[in-house]
Amino acid sequence: MKAFTKISLAMASGLMMAAAWPTRGFTPLIFIAFIPLLYLQDISGDPDNKKKGNIFLLSFLAFFIWNTLTTYWVWNSTAAGAIAMLILNSTFMATVFWAYHFVKKKLYGNKKGYFMLPVFFVAFEYLYLNWQLNWPWLNISNVFSHQHTWIQWYEYTGSAGGTIWVLASNIIIYKLFKAAFIDKTDKKSIIKKGMAAILVIAIPIITSLIIYNNYKEEGEDIEVVVIQPNIDPYTEEFTLSPLQIMERNIPLADNIVTEKTLFVLSPESAIQEALWIHAPGNSISVKKLKAFDERHPECAYIIGASTFSIVPAGMEDDFAARAVYLNQKEKSYIYAHNTALMVTKDTIDHYHKSKLTPGVEQMPSWWFLRPLERLAIDLGGTSGTLKGEDNAHVFEHNGIKAAALICYESAFGNYVIDFVREGADILFVITNDGWWGNTPGHRQHLELSKLRAIETRRSIARSANTGISAYINQRGDIIEKTQYEEPAALRNTLKSNDKQTFYVRYGNYLYTASVFITIIMLSVCLVFIVTRKK
Repeated sequence: MKAFTKISLAMASGLMMAAAWPTRGFTPLIFIAFIPLLYLQDISGDPDNKKKGNIFLLSFLAFFIWNTLTTYWVWNSTAAGAIAMLILNSTFMATVFWAYHFVKKKLYGNKKGYFMLPVFFVAFEYLYLNWQLNWPWLNISNVFSHQHTWIQWYEYTGSAGGTIWVLASNIIIYKLFKAAFIDKTDKKSIIKKGMAAILVIAIPIITSLIIYNNYKEEGEDIEVVVIQPNIDPYTEEFTLSPLQIMERNIPLADNIVTEKTLFVLSPESAIQEALWIHAPGNSISVKKLKAFDERHPECAYIIGASTFSIVPAGMEDDFAARAVYLNQKEKSYIYAHNTALMVTKDTIDHYHKSKLTPGVEQMPSWWFLRPLERLAIDLGGTSGTLKGEDNAHVFEHNGIKAAALICYESAFGNYVIDFVREGADILFVITNDGWWGNTPGHRQHLELSKLRAIETRRSIARSANTGISAYINQRGDIIEKTQYEEPAALRNTLKSNDKQTFYVRYGNYLYTASVFITIIMLSVCLVFIVTRKK
């Protein structure tokens, strides 16, 4: 096979992955998008093929095209960050595919071992959810965020089930293609493989539709008001005074709350003044919120803020600690936080964002990457490495427990379930998506919340600075939303829920199993190589 043909096939895979991606993609393409790569791997692993090609470079090309066409919008905030993200993400994915190729060739003579592809990818996605360079935006399972009626069974498997479904479908369809056009096996075998291909796609969808149409929301009605102030992050957010920003939020809430409203949400970084977390009541913004709660005593106001705290003695070497001089001579250390505040007429509670955005709120603490701290991108509020919460923390108001997920955290299904385990009856998302402009970025972010609703069976209210704010029910349906770049205040009723799904109870069992199998297979492969050399 000529190099041009191989490159064309790799490009075809990348283009199909991108063409399937939310929010305007044709989702069914994902079931065949990996087939050209599978074919290239078979060719590359064939011991009789003298022109094998470099499977790492070919898969890198496919994944780079996919990453670029689906997440190019990161460029709007930082060109350097976008380039780094595209190269690193594509490299990691290509490494996973190469590892699959390596094990399949070494242990299975390239004839079997297809099952290792979903195992390795799920293990990789679990790593990507949990290490310091996390970027789970393109976890394969996210492709169904725009087709949420197909994946209601995520309440049992979590998103890992979607990745397995996609890759298993590609493998089975590829085997059908191979039997029909390459090996040219008998018709009976082709029919069997064809039936298997139909069933592997149809059964999960049919099962999901049955669950979707029979699911009944239970629980208490919770009236929630969502504020979208529409403050331009480039031209207004850091030029307006904190008081002016509050005037973009509170009057909108005043005009729409009722005596039944329990929660009001304003977006991430809506408080633009430095808040000491041990004394938040001293700020002008919080005093305005307290006054609001005096007018509406049944309401709790949840809002994003940049906050600071003193580093405890003995923790000065913490990577997140910042040296400051509170006076000319005395050196002190502080933490900076991206915080959700809940303000009522009687109390102030807080939660610090824990799933921090790489390159913005978190730089890897590995010593060789520490100089990159200076390059941290300012995307609202305080930049550089922030200090997160040690544990999931839920707010409680009038007997209702609510989780306030801050922006990027809504992409982490494995983290969101911790809030539900802590008793969260309802989920809130506060975010500032204006940095990406009117691109697929903010629309993709909204769609991810639908997955969290299904996995946990929790209703979600979402407040975005400049769109899209929305309400999502426990089935993942968007029941109301704003438009992009539109000042708005919405009021709607959502159902609370205190029941735990199978996925919430038993967690990331598919991820854990995949990591375990991956370690075993790579170890076996290593032993095989070493013993063979001897």
